[in-house]
Amino acid sequence: MDGYNVIGHWAHLERLKRQSIAHAREQLLEELADYAAYTGYQTIVVFDAQFVKGKESEMLFKNMKIVYTEEQTIADEYIEAHARDYINAATNVIVATSDATEQWQIFGQGALRLSARELLIEIRDMAREVTDEIKTIHTQTPKLMAAIDPKTKETLEQWRRGRLPND
Repeated sequence: MDGYNVIGHWAHLERLKRQSIAHAREQLLEELADYAAYTGYQTIVVFDAQFVKGKESEMLFKNMKIVYTEEQTIADEYIEAHARDYINAATNVIVATSDATEQWQIFGQGALRLSARELLIEIRDMAREVTDEIKTIHTQTPKLMAAIDPKTKETLEQWRRGRLPND
């Protein structure tokens, strides 16, 4: 995934970027970490040297691989060069970017593409599904006090008030 491309196409991250590019990156990574954990997708986020100068570096963040390309290397070049490493008969590679040229390049290599907008829709759908699942769990899970007989409830209430039963 081209990290800065996605930041630039998500309105909430674009606004955040105007204040702090570091905060926009952090927010993107947090949202992607939730998405990756929910879907089980192996996720690689590439940030090019447009905003971070220096040598190429990699780090792990919540089971995602984060790559900062070296100076003069854009994320598209890194993605094109490394997508081939993951493409095989058993693995679907999906590249998230709204760069049309990059989409065609990656599609030509056998990878699938997802625009930044489509990714945001998937993430928001996932968040709604998780919220719905949590609500279902809460409504279907019996409350502890509802499952306790009245005599035991009375005994617990007495203990809570600091009295021994039958005082």
